Amino acid sequence: MVAKTPVPETVLKKRKTQERLNAAKSAEAAEAKKARVVKSRTIFKRAESYVKEYRAQERQLIRLRREAKRAGNFFVEPEAKLLFVVRIRGINAMHPKIKKILQLLRLRQIHNGVFLKANKATINMLRKVEPYVAYGYPSLKSVRE
Repeated sequence: MVAKTPVPETVLKKRKTQERLNAAKSAEAAEAKKARVVKSRTIFKRAESYVKEYRAQERQLIRLRREAKRAGNFFVEPEAKLLFVVRIRGINAMHPKIKKILQLLRLRQIHNGVFLKANKATINMLRKVEPYVAYGYPSLKSVRE
């Protein structure tokens, strides 16, 4: 007959604590997995709504163009909301105000380029620094690349 050796109390306590921690960790992992699934679903739904919204905008533009053509009018395209600006001249004989505007536009070196939101303030700044920069409206393809 094999005699049972007594297990020290500290080992028993440690096992019990470890089992409790493992149970808590597995419950937490299951909860985190559920939360991740819910989050990924909401992200996917949000992306779908964005796609739906952009398609609706495209269809709206096409519809307005066709209506204008049918009525014999002109359709004025909506202005772009994004600008790409590149600095093309250095700092020789530059007015301090122009230098400051170029700093605000994050164009500190020659041949640096930045994307800017087209609003009244940025357009006015660009008018002031026009001899020092080149800018235009990027296409979706050029933005992605």
